[in-house]
Amino acid sequence: MKKTIYIIRHGQTDFNVKQVVQGRGVNSDLNETGRRQAQAFFDKYHPVDFDVVYTSKLKRTHQTVAHFISKNIPHEIRENIDEIDWGIFEGVEHDKSLQKEYYDIIESWAKGNLTIKIEGGESAQDLADRLIPFVEEIKQSEHQSVLVCTHGRTLRVLMCLLLEKPVSAMDEFDHQNTGLYVLRFDGNKFSLDLENDISHLNTNSGSAHS
Repeated sequence: MKKTIYIIRHGQTDFNVKQVVQGRGVNSDLNETGRRQAQAFFDKYHPVDFDVVYTSKLKRTHQTVAHFISKNIPHEIRENIDEIDWGIFEGVEHDKSLQKEYYDIIESWAKGNLTIKIEGGESAQDLADRLIPFVEEIKQSEHQSVLVCTHGRTLRVLMCLLLEKPVSAMDEFDHQNTGLYVLRFDGNKFSLDLENDISHLNTNSGSAHS
C-alpha cells in the first residue's frame, strides 16, 4: 500500500536553549518558542488529511502536535520512538568534560561502533533495535497519511532504518526543532521527498541536542 509519512522533531524546550542533555529520562515541556513553532507547523500542514498521529511517551512530542490531536485525529503513543537514553548525562548541562565524552561516542557510532554507550544509557544499536518494530508497524499499517513526532537522535536513526542506510550514517540527517522529513512508501521501499524542512518557521530556532 502506498503511503506518505511526515516525521518531525519536537518543538524547542528550555533544555535545548540551555544545552542541557535531554533524552528519554527528561520529560520537559515546550517553551514559548516551541509553542510558536508547533503553531506554525499546524498552520501550514493542518489541511493534510492525516489518518493517525504517532508520538513518543514524552510530553514535548504531544505538545508539538496537540493541535492535530485536537482535530480528533487518532493519537497513538509509542514508547519505542522515545529519545535515546543518555544515562548519567540526562539533565546535565554541557561542559568540556561531558562534551568530549559525548562527541567521542558520536564519533564512535559514525565509525560503526554502535554498541558503545554512556553509563546507564542506551547505545545507537539499542535505539535501532527498539525502533525496528515501529518501522514494521508503519509498513504494515493501513494508514496512508501518517504524522510522527519524535526526537533528534531517534529521528536520525529512524531515517537510516526507513531508507535502508547503515545506522552509522545517522548524522547525515540534520534536525531542527519542528524540522520536517517527508517520505513516500511504494509498498516496498521508502523514498525521501523533503529533508529537515523548516519553511513553516519565520526564524531558525533549531538546536543540536535531542
